[in-house]
Amino acid sequence: MTDMRHALTYDDVALVPQFNNIPSRTEPSLETWLTRKLKIGIPVLASNMDSVISEPLAEILIEEGTIPIFHRFTSLHEQLKWVKKYRDKTFVSCGIQKVEDTRKLLDAGALGVCIDVAHGHSDRMFRMIEEIKKAHPEKEVIAGNVCTAMAYHDLVNAGADAVKVGVGPGAACTTRMVTGFGVPQFTAVQDCARIAEKLRVPLIADGGIRNSRDVVLALAAGASTVMVGKLFALTEESAAPKRKGKKGKEAKFRGQASADFQNEFYGGLKAKTVAEGIDFWGPVSGSAASLLANLLGGIRSGMTYGGARSIKELQRKAEFVQVTATYIQESKPRPDL
Repeated sequence: MTDMRHALTYDDVALVPQFNNIPSRTEPSLETWLTRKLKIGIPVLASNMDSVISEPLAEILIEEGTIPIFHRFTSLHEQLKWVKKYRDKTFVSCGIQKVEDTRKLLDAGALGVCIDVAHGHSDRMFRMIEEIKKAHPEKEVIAGNVCTAMAYHDLVNAGADAVKVGVGPGAACTTRMVTGFGVPQFTAVQDCARIAEKLRVPLIADGGIRNSRDVVLALAAGASTVMVGKLFALTEESAAPKRKGKKGKEAKFRGQASADFQNEFYGGLKAKTVAEGIDFWGPVSGSAASLLANLLGGIRSGMTYGGARSIKELQRKAEFVQVTATYIQESKPRPDL
């Protein structure tokens, strides 16, 4: 047993304001690296989940300067249709099986592939990365998910061009409650970022994002981009099923390890396994364009408080303090007091 150390969530930290010589919040650049070779206009990605990514949402993402990553939970025919429609503008997803299907999607024009596994620090993941990079050296490979510096390092050594960091922080994920495993997301991102700075392979902070504050903290901690699930799932354009609720329109968000998903996609949970996610209905928030405007506006404001004209400068100047639970209460509006 190793010595126990302290680990933090986004709610446990705050950024210290820095000297600011930026005249306008519109001045900071939000450009960032998605992968080793691919730069995008904004540091926000929509999760490649079946209740999130859709063609209408993909169009908004492309227009805003980011790249859609389509999920793998449909037929190869449907995935090929996506790739051909958004040729050279989209990534596809795969697990650690069906290598031939992945090759067909890459041959059809996808920019790259996201190899998506709940516990990505494994020899099977290494072999999958190596196999894809050997067959398609010109294509970019995103691999994950992991939550330790060693796992990040190993995936990069295997050939990954970006690594997804986050085990258990998602809004529909119960992995930590079921298994006891998972590192608090702020610490996971910061630990991996220390290695990423040396290896120069971007990391994607995946999960736990509730607002622009969390995005700013993740970026300042060293993430090049953040991946957002629930917030996009609750937009009008998401792939989530919609219904009329008591207080208005609702959308159904589910984890890929939920019983609801497993029953539909795999025909139920296998023997000796248990669901590691949930499904739930939430109020539709509005358009994805409005969500992005709010997130990006918050990021730009955060960058001015950090005295940063770029995400790299935000990271270089970032000074964190640990806070107590009462910090969040103090930070919220209190009109009734």
